[in-house]
Amino acid sequence: MTKSFRLYIHKGLVATLALVLGGFNFVAAAQQCTVDAFENLQKVGETRLSVWFWDVYDAELRTDTGAFENAEQRALQLSYLRDIQAKDLVETTAEEWQRLGITLSAEHEQWLQELRKMWPNVTEGDCITLLETEQGHAKFYGPKGELGEIASAQFTDDFLAIWLDENSRFKKERNQLIGVQQ
Repeated sequence: MTKSFRLYIHKGLVATLALVLGGFNFVAAAQQCTVDAFENLQKVGETRLSVWFWDVYDAELRTDTGAFENAEQRALQLSYLRDIQAKDLVETTAEEWQRLGITLSAEHEQWLQELRKMWPNVTEGDCITLLETEQGHAKFYGPKGELGEIASAQFTDDFLAIWLDENSRFKKERNQLIGVQQ
């Protein structure tokens, strides 16, 4: 075996090891997303949101029935693929509501204020999970557990509309989330 061939093999092994170890890091990041109540629901669909050439997050929708229609409990998990400040997440929520024609009432402003206090800055690999309670309220979970609850079924519907409404900004991703066959 020539010296250059051994160096080539060595570099290949180092690259393979880096990929394997990188995979372990991915698994560790995914473990931050474990919310038992979410895991107990049935998957409806999943998608990746990319804006221009940036991957933003992976999204997964689950329900008690495994179907989008007539579900009594819904859950949405966003697994972030980049760092995003909490204030930007809240501002985007307000912008998307306005884009959908949802009037930002005093109640909406209160909900946005609650989100500002509740949501953390996210880093690559973090997840935020919304789990709809039996009362229709929105309970949020983050990398370190429960973040808080907004006790309003209207909030839950308006928040999920960002991803699930037929007028959602990202039609292809919406259809993948709700399980539409394309």
